[in-house]
Amino acid sequence: MTMLPQLFFGYFAAAIIILSLLVITRKNPVHSVMWMLLLFFHIASMYLFLNAEFIAAIQVIVYAGAILVLFLFVVLLLNLKDELETDRFIGSWPVGMLVSIAIFASVAAAMQSFVLGQKGNFTVELVQRVTHTKALGKLLYTEYLFPFEIASLILLIAVIGAIVLAKKRMRSH
Repeated sequence: MTMLPQLFFGYFAAAIIILSLLVITRKNPVHSVMWMLLLFFHIASMYLFLNAEFIAAIQVIVYAGAILVLFLFVVLLLNLKDELETDRFIGSWPVGMLVSIAIFASVAAAMQSFVLGQKGNFTVELVQRVTHTKALGKLLYTEYLFPFEIASLILLIAVIGAIVLAKKRMRSH
């Protein structure tokens, strides 16, 4: 019975990787969105398996609920006839693969130093005593406040960029 947790974790990890590949390789964007829905539920299941119930609930409510519906509306508003007729991987895929491998290697190197670094102050007993939500909030808004604010600024810049690009496209038509 000691192998059962490793089997569940292995299943979820393999399913998440396979579903991620299915999302980005499908030619039909609606099919990609449906694979993404299954991906989001597997990610939430992984969080449940890791005893992070709050994050699993947020994953289902925010991502599988709101974000995925937004993606589906955007996909349905686009003119997909032109997209489905053109080749998806024209000739720059080797460069894209090389860039992807470089990014993966740099993230793996950063994660190695992060994982092998010093351990945090939150033990399993402390997290169970104060609940996952309080521990996550305390850690996020004290120790990791600056990266949290940087992430919010990046998202704000992305929203402003999307609005500017959409306005330019509307003016040209």
